Amino acid sequence: MTDTEIKIKGFEALAESLGLVDAERFISLMMRESFDYTKWQRSLWSDKTVSEISSAAMNLRHNEELDKWRLRQE
Repeated sequence: MTDTEIKIKGFEALAESLGLVDAERFISLMMRESFDYTKWQRSLWSDKTVSEISSAAMNLRHNEELDKWRLRQE
């Protein structure tokens, strides 16, 4: 996947989750502030074990694959 494709998919995910206005607001906040992604990521998942995060990621991927399969069946 190219950098452009990642940016597009990332914004689409933000917009779907937050709505267009708050997605743009989120991006603005990230660009405006001094931001340490690694520190942010560590605090984001501090209450989860590696196993819990992995399980959630696998479940999400499985559900996305099911959604794609269902769309092909329609």
